Amino acid sequence: MAGQNIERREILRILAVAAAAAGFPGFQKWAFAGAHSHSSLAQIKPTAYRPVFFREQEYALVERLTDIIIPSDETPGAREAGVSEFIDLMASRDTSLQNRFRAGLMWLNNHSRKRRGKLFLALAAEEQVALLEPLAYKAKYRAGEERGRDFFDLIREYTVMGFYTTEIGLKELDFPGLRFYSESPACPHQNDPEHRHLPSPNW
Repeated sequence: MAGQNIERREILRILAVAAAAAGFPGFQKWAFAGAHSHSSLAQIKPTAYRPVFFREQEYALVERLTDIIIPSDETPGAREAGVSEFIDLMASRDTSLQNRFRAGLMWLNNHSRKRRGKLFLALAAEEQVALLEPLAYKAKYRAGEERGRDFFDLIREYTVMGFYTTEIGLKELDFPGLRFYSESPACPHQNDPEHRHLPSPNW
């Protein structure tokens, strides 16, 4: 459910936001891929993450939603990257986000109870996905679910932001900045010195 095209300007905004979050010492899992620690004390992680903004049940729901958006399959997903921690911190620092997230979570639980008779986290995994698909995919939109679509767009945006600014996420993109070189590599385009015929990047 995470597939999106991210423009360069948006990537720069995401990196700036994530870099600002990187100094928070309370993360258990989430870590900005570009962060450099200058102290051995900064390497110590808490044994468990304590939500800063969300209540316990809200945080559990955020964690489940991020896991659905970027699941763990052959490779690590949002849960392993600690994306829910990132979203919690972002919400705690931005009052304009707080009501949108809290109201969205409430809407989703009410919607789940109305359509399935249970709170979202009480549903089976396939029921959860079926409930979210009309919010995620334009071809499956249903009238009267506009608030839910707005909320899903919001949490998907912050899930993608949190995931693809971690080392786990950048490895998924095969980001060349994570590679180490013993010497500076020469330009691989010797026959195209002005770089007029480059292939599209894969990240």
